[in-house]
Amino acid sequence: MSILSTLLGILFFLNLILAAAIIFLERKDAGATWAWLMVLFFIPLLGFILYLVFGQNLTRKRLFDWEDMKKIGIEGLIQNQIHTLKEHRFPFKNDISSRYQDLIYMHLINNDALLTQDNEVKVFTHGEDKFKALLEDIEAAQDHIHIQYYIFKKDQLGQRILAKLVEKARAGVKVRVLYDEMGSRRTRRGFFKELLSAGGEVEVFFPSKIPFVNLRLNYRNHRKLVILDGKVGYVGGFNVGDEYLGLNPKFGYWRDTHLRIEGSSALAMQTRFILDWNQASRSKKIAYDLRFFPLSSFTGEAGVQIVTCGPDSEWEQIKNGYIKMISSAKKSIFIQTPYFIPDVSLLDSLRIAALTGVDVRIMIPNKPDHLFVYWATYSYIGELLKAGVKIYIYDNGFIHAKTIVVDESISSVGTANIDVRSFRLNFEVNAFLYDQELSEHLSSVFMDDIKKSRELTLEGYHQRPIMIKVKESISRLLSPIL
Repeated sequence: MSILSTLLGILFFLNLILAAAIIFLERKDAGATWAWLMVLFFIPLLGFILYLVFGQNLTRKRLFDWEDMKKIGIEGLIQNQIHTLKEHRFPFKNDISSRYQDLIYMHLINNDALLTQDNEVKVFTHGEDKFKALLEDIEAAQDHIHIQYYIFKKDQLGQRILAKLVEKARAGVKVRVLYDEMGSRRTRRGFFKELLSAGGEVEVFFPSKIPFVNLRLNYRNHRKLVILDGKVGYVGGFNVGDEYLGLNPKFGYWRDTHLRIEGSSALAMQTRFILDWNQASRSKKIAYDLRFFPLSSFTGEAGVQIVTCGPDSEWEQIKNGYIKMISSAKKSIFIQTPYFIPDVSLLDSLRIAALTGVDVRIMIPNKPDHLFVYWATYSYIGELLKAGVKIYIYDNGFIHAKTIVVDESISSVGTANIDVRSFRLNFEVNAFLYDQELSEHLSSVFMDDIKKSRELTLEGYHQRPIMIKVKESISRLLSPIL
């Protein structure tokens, strides 16, 4: 027997053992199991190394813990809302919240997501407007500024925001910045040197323990949160970088959706930030302080729930919220997402809605920023076209918004895309909005975007070149692990 045949035999035996390991580790997700087995079959041994970096399950141990959580009194508030909802005596402030109390109840039970009803919400769809307002709020902050972004670039926008943070830190405001290592991979801690010298604090989510190797590469904190003085919060799709101002020629105009929320929901965002911060920080954990949760009287009227999810969760809370919204639709469902790789449950819910006469419309970009994801998106879109779903390709630059509006009554805006990565792998946060005026506004934004889009018809989809069909097929097979 030659040395080559011996090595091939050993490699084949190792591949069988590694395949068995993957089957065992991924036993709860057949789609992901088959996708990884295909990778292992075509790329023996190296495929398993890729699995160790990209595919291993994140342990269900409690990643986020805050010993002072009970001091907020949030557990009592949650239990009170659950009981009053069960007994049909919850004091709803508007008819929309009352109509969707089953969705509210689900988020309470599965995610401890309190409903707050005193929020004033402003919608941003242009980067310049969002960052102008953010810089003004940073300037007005008196006590603390908590900032969390998946991407925080060291370009012109990043430097503008950093300069303002340094100024506030020097004035005595407590500034904390949390960013994701992979999302902000070109940004080093040295970029924040001046902020650190001014008394600010900076932490990195899931940093590499080995230089240039991150074994938790596949699990990233995709949340974007800013909380100012515990009274104002920002959540949505915009990261910090020049491309979000439309300054990257590759993408052109950047169309996104972000919210500024002034009200008690800012306190829910505050809790999420502190949990994430304390997970990332070893020595500068945040302890309970009343100034983080000020007892303010807000005058807004919008009902809001801040819902989070991540690979540490047993339930896919945001996805479940999407499905519940879709299944409740009577007239219309408007969706904007840069990536559309739904699992079977969400795909079926959209198909059923369309087949029962609901006006289902989905808007996706006209250009890819991740090629495999882009072609996988097209494969799923083709299925929905057959069911009567209307598909729009946004042509005025790149659309990055993550929004759903149902019956112009309820809506969701946040960081979660309609894809497996957002549902199972990334740490995400969305605001679920129970407000007629806000939902009608987001619907009008969608309709305005249609004017800058072209409709993809079933006939047009069938006429796509054979090469695109091949790309779709390959990407579809890999979609459970994209």
